[in-house]
Amino acid sequence: MTGPSVVIIGAGVVGAALADELSARGWTEVTVVDQGDVPATGGSSSHAPGLVFQTNGSKTMTEMARYTVEKFVALDSFLQVGGLEVATTPERLAELHRRHGWAAAWGIEAHLLSPEECVAKHSLLDGSKVLGGLFLPTDGLAKAVRAVDAQLARARERGVRVLPRHEVLDIRSEGGRVTSVVTDQGEIAADIVVCCAGIWGPKVARMVGMNLPLTPLAHQLAWTGQVQELAGQTEEATRPILRHQDADLYYRERFDTLGIGYYGHRPMPISADDILSVDAAEVMPSVLTFTPDDFADAWSATQELLPSTRSAKVEEGINGLFSFTTDHLPLMGESPQVKGFWVAEAVWVTHSAGVGLAMAEWLVDGHCSTFDLHECDVNRFEPHQLAPDYVRARGCQNYVEVYDIIHPLQPMEEPRPLRTSPFHPRQQELGAIFLEAAGWERPQWYGGNAGLLKGRDIPTPGDWAAQYWSPIVGAEAQATRESVAMYDMTALKRLEVSGPGAVAFLQSLTTGDVDKSVGSVTYCLLLDTDGGIRSDVTVARLGPEEFQVGANGNLDLDWFDRHRPRDGSVQVRDLTAGTCCVGVWGPRARDLVQPLTTTDLTALRYFRGTRAYIGNVPVTMLRLSYVGELGWEIYTTADMGLKLWDSLWEAGQDHGVLAGGRGAFTSLRLEKGYRSFGTDMTYEHDPYEAGLGFAVKLDKGDFVGRDALLARKESVKRRLTCLLTDEVVMGREPVYDGERAVGYVTSAAYGYTIGRGIAYAWLPAALATPGQPVDIGYFDRRVGAVVAEEPLFDPAMQRLRG
Repeated sequence: MTGPSVVIIGAGVVGAALADELSARGWTEVTVVDQGDVPATGGSSSHAPGLVFQTNGSKTMTEMARYTVEKFVALDSFLQVGGLEVATTPERLAELHRRHGWAAAWGIEAHLLSPEECVAKHSLLDGSKVLGGLFLPTDGLAKAVRAVDAQLARARERGVRVLPRHEVLDIRSEGGRVTSVVTDQGEIAADIVVCCAGIWGPKVARMVGMNLPLTPLAHQLAWTGQVQELAGQTEEATRPILRHQDADLYYRERFDTLGIGYYGHRPMPISADDILSVDAAEVMPSVLTFTPDDFADAWSATQELLPSTRSAKVEEGINGLFSFTTDHLPLMGESPQVKGFWVAEAVWVTHSAGVGLAMAEWLVDGHCSTFDLHECDVNRFEPHQLAPDYVRARGCQNYVEVYDIIHPLQPMEEPRPLRTSPFHPRQQELGAIFLEAAGWERPQWYGGNAGLLKGRDIPTPGDWAAQYWSPIVGAEAQATRESVAMYDMTALKRLEVSGPGAVAFLQSLTTGDVDKSVGSVTYCLLLDTDGGIRSDVTVARLGPEEFQVGANGNLDLDWFDRHRPRDGSVQVRDLTAGTCCVGVWGPRARDLVQPLTTTDLTALRYFRGTRAYIGNVPVTMLRLSYVGELGWEIYTTADMGLKLWDSLWEAGQDHGVLAGGRGAFTSLRLEKGYRSFGTDMTYEHDPYEAGLGFAVKLDKGDFVGRDALLARKESVKRRLTCLLTDEVVMGREPVYDGERAVGYVTSAAYGYTIGRGIAYAWLPAALATPGQPVDIGYFDRRVGAVVAEEPLFDPAMQRLRG
């Protein structure tokens, strides 16, 4: 097997890893081109300081880092000196405990250290300045150029061509598919082109009309002269790599000198078009002139933490270019416009080999089986997130926040507001506190509901969980179960699937049977070929050839579009921007809505839909509820949205109507056991593990992932499990059986109806039995929890079906 003809653009750590992994799988018709020399090409890999800290709040990023470490160790391209992060403030010490929890959750060995133990690991530290530390023995220094050379050497042995000094001038395509790469030394035919060009990625992607949301930013790296305590050191590094995140700093040894990296200076973005060529650059294209004034605070903080540097001087430095994205995550996947053009961009050395493996699996097998890539897919972005001003602003903000302590609910600050529902003016009048998701301004709670607190005892969570929280959240949740509430659901993506082939198309992509009567609503899943969950959706049949799909995001739209037949029999359209939705839910929902419509709502059963009028407003009503109460999702066009809100609000005054925010919504959905894709389940999980086997109709005929499910159904080794907790946690915490970390939390909240903390967690199937006690690692303590039967609220479904 030689595979298709592949051209990899870029011979840095990512391109080299991909060439190695592809050729190891038998794809040897591979050509790697780079405008520079090999292995030191002049890109970010050539000057990268090489520090690899594996711990990350993302399970996927941690796993890719772990694979990179393991591979580089095997290639003799890694100095495994360990990694030490130190805290000089109480807030940072708490954050290190949280990071220790991530390491435990993702299966990485990590140890919390006292100040004395930190100094024992790294003798340059002033122990009086340190409150504690986090040590990972498998962290260390990646020798990036050596890793490039080693991986390309293996690829060459298998037949891969490596062509240095080949500048890419154009990428040609025909009929929407790549055909060749044009270089200054000739044209190379290609079935597949993979852009691993790093900081030049946006320039290369533009050759096929692809807008790549990546910003090159300069990052300061300085080297001291001899540090007295390191004098005579003959090994490159003996102490752990070191992070002082309270001052935006990191350190590494180089024999008797120290390298100092700094994220605390002003953002220094540059356009990919303005990066110098290999021959024009004084040092290399990715290295800009050092700006000493920007480094002044870094040097002062360094001398305070590492007293032995006070007799040393900063001898040299660079402003080195690295890639930043709008959400800190890589850009991986195939262009939606041009088939065969793939990207593996915004990848640092830390994750490079893992990304190479993931891309090779994706290309060869059609999906990645080792890592969950939903948060890395380049097609995840909404259109506004590709605007040049947005990409630049978010890239710069993410640079500033690299070492900041980020709360799970913390929204971006700028640019805002971007997307507002038609209900936004009324929400402002009600004192809404807005957070942001995919650009949408979403009420978290309403200050105008403070009066609901009277007579209620709403427990206050701990300091961390109390951020971006108010007791009004609990009052809104309880009041929803008592009367009726209006929830803005506009931010949920809505797709229209129509045409004579719509039924067959949806039957082939979803796990449910959607070929039912007009008015039916079906909850089902989208699966990949390996049976992993790509999304969960609701499919409402509004006509013989017309369906409305409630989706999770742009990846669902991309998935539908890629599988859509090209004969014109199926059209897929994103309705979200032109429509809006309000959820009207609660025991008095019918009392509120029925007088406003001539449609008999008692005849509209659970999981049925209809077109109707609310007063003068044409609407689509679906009898669904993510809060576990009687009610409807009510949709209309954006121009009629405000009228819809006002009509419902005015009619609701006699029924105790309130506006509910996202905080209450999350609490209510967890009491009902409803899953959230991307949080509770991802590509790595199958329906039976996630407790969603009821949404799979194996007898309906073939659909994507069906064959794989038949094999996975009988071998469930882990389960998404409901826990009742003694304290509110936030998600991504490790779960322990005794002293052994056995899983991790996904969603969590306080259940204001049941009066207990709720957490969903992935656990071994053997532990997922009601009554099983476990512990959750929450900062520096353990929180008791017990496995519970689900759903916790209304298990007989009486309120939903009433």
